[in-house]
Amino acid sequence: MRSRKFVLLYKKKTLGFMGIKLTMIILFCFCCIAHTQSQKLSDSLLWNKQALIQKIEQIRKTPGDTAHVNQLKDLGYDLLEVDSSLSRQLLEEALEKSLKLKEAYTIANCYRLLGIWYNYFSDPDKSLHNYYLSIQYAQAANNLYLYGGVCYNIGNVKYYRGEYDSCIYYYTKAQNAFNDPQVLAAPAVTEKLLDRKKSDLYSNFSAVFNSLGNLPKAEEYIDKAIAINQKYNSPAAADALAYYMQQKADNFHEQGFIEKALRIRLAFLPQMEQGKGTRETVQSCYQNISEEFFLLKKIDSSAIFANKSLQLAAKINSVSGTAHANKQLGHIAMHQQQYNEARKYMEITKPYYEKSEDLAEKRSFYETMYQLNSKLGLYEEAMQYAEKFITVNDSIMIGEKANQFSELEAKYENQKKQSQILLQEEQIKKKNMLNYIFLGSAVALIIISLLGYRNYWHKQKLQQAKIEELENEKQLTTTQSILKGEEQERTRLAKDLHDGLGGMLSGIKHSFQNMKENLILTPDNAQAFERSIDMLDSSIREMRRVAHNMMPEMLLKYGLNVALKTFCSEIDRNGAVKTTYQSIGMQNMTIDQTTAVTIYRIIQELVHNAIRHANAQKVLVQVNASQEDNMLSVTVEDNGKGFDSTLLQNAQGIGWSNTQNRVDFLKGKIDLNSEPGKGTSVLIEIPLS
Repeated sequence: MRSRKFVLLYKKKTLGFMGIKLTMIILFCFCCIAHTQSQKLSDSLLWNKQALIQKIEQIRKTPGDTAHVNQLKDLGYDLLEVDSSLSRQLLEEALEKSLKLKEAYTIANCYRLLGIWYNYFSDPDKSLHNYYLSIQYAQAANNLYLYGGVCYNIGNVKYYRGEYDSCIYYYTKAQNAFNDPQVLAAPAVTEKLLDRKKSDLYSNFSAVFNSLGNLPKAEEYIDKAIAINQKYNSPAAADALAYYMQQKADNFHEQGFIEKALRIRLAFLPQMEQGKGTRETVQSCYQNISEEFFLLKKIDSSAIFANKSLQLAAKINSVSGTAHANKQLGHIAMHQQQYNEARKYMEITKPYYEKSEDLAEKRSFYETMYQLNSKLGLYEEAMQYAEKFITVNDSIMIGEKANQFSELEAKYENQKKQSQILLQEEQIKKKNMLNYIFLGSAVALIIISLLGYRNYWHKQKLQQAKIEELENEKQLTTTQSILKGEEQERTRLAKDLHDGLGGMLSGIKHSFQNMKENLILTPDNAQAFERSIDMLDSSIREMRRVAHNMMPEMLLKYGLNVALKTFCSEIDRNGAVKTTYQSIGMQNMTIDQTTAVTIYRIIQELVHNAIRHANAQKVLVQVNASQEDNMLSVTVEDNGKGFDSTLLQNAQGIGWSNTQNRVDFLKGKIDLNSEPGKGTSVLIEIPLS
């Protein structure tokens, strides 16, 4: 079974006129800290279904302690590539049992592995959701090594979504965690293991800055990765160094130092070929070497490595590798003026580039085909590729190419009338001149019209965006006023009930008790009198409960944390549903009253929804306050009947609308996950600044 400790992947990107740049991004799945050497099952066991079932049953018979949870978690992780459904089932079972044990470190690891599972199967949203929960518990466990690892995992997801700012933010958090002196004090963390994580992290930093075009920063970080790696003398270190040096060569290529880049690639090519890396990376290395030889006008050497790239791409069934290698061979044939041979290579690559979503690749291909067909005298086809080139390249190159396209049109017309050229030479020249002027004017007019339309459309879009922004601000102001008015009215009504009606009822009760002492009543009348006083007591208590619910005194006197704890305790004590409240970092967190009241109302609404609509037996309320990020995270989960979350778009009730408005008022984000029969989970993140 292929190891998932770390996976070396390469992001392909077009370089200038031709070639493929190798940009390395290392995605290692942070392994369980307590299991640095994970107890892997043998291949025979993984593929023997009966033996695997027996193994699971044996684990389930063991006591439900931390070791039991770790066995489930590790087995679920091992089955990731073998049986995805069973893998997820075991990981979720491990998470459920870890939450019962209430060990923050174990819970963090379970959430982290579920994040890896969802990321592996291309569900980045759920992956990030589990990673964020893992970070909360890693912080609660005060384990910087695990915290840094999860931040690193989040950065990788952000990189592949193109969210480079967020990627750098989480990579920086991982870097700070790994550089903390306390990390080496963690169990099973050695200096060698930590150095490996740091070097991989610095390599990823370099890849991100390379993608952003910040080459000095990219060079700085890859040099850090190389320096750490060179401390060790082992086959694994040699393999990693070869990959890092390929990344350094990429940076040299970007800066125009082609010879330096080529020397590095050739020096470390033997290690790439003999090491334990993937054949895809070796094939990409061949391709880069071929292109750099070509740029240095060493055509024979370029052809040798282009053929190597093509042969290896065919062996590994790499569609993109085969296309790029054939395109390179086509460039070489064009350079040698073997245009028919070049056409054969380019026709092979045509299906790939026509379907490619990389516009830069398409533009390069169309430009090459235009040049090739021009050399072959196939002006009609050349014109077709020129038009495709214009479409892809927008208006950037139109001004420079307009005269060439007009000339192609004239040559195409001349080719159809070759029999008349000798007899009407002077006339044709005049017609050609008119054609040049006419076509040039027409193309220029079209370009001006397109640019004018695009500018108009862009202005309209900006104006619409401003209107929407103003409407959003107006809506937010309205919502703010409504919420403030609502809370003020609640406070007034609560005060009137408590001070006015409450005092009046208490006075009536006192009067009744005084009357009782001065009246002579039969036993039946005395019993009825006592029942009336009891009913009056119940009315006073219910009135106070309503007043307290409208504006809880606990919130005003002792703050949000105590109020939420009291609220959940009262619901749990009533016996309607088992309600659990957990908080992290709330003791020393100061929250202004308006924000605290709004958050209290949000949680109150979500819990009541779980009780009234979901028929839940258990409700979990988690509140995590991070002073470092100045962020408050709220999670409300229930095991109720769940629902299709898409139905909220057409919901007629005001409950969810009120919740959404309150979150918007606090400038927060809300994420709801629910499926029929699988309960509901709501995650809310609220900035406190």
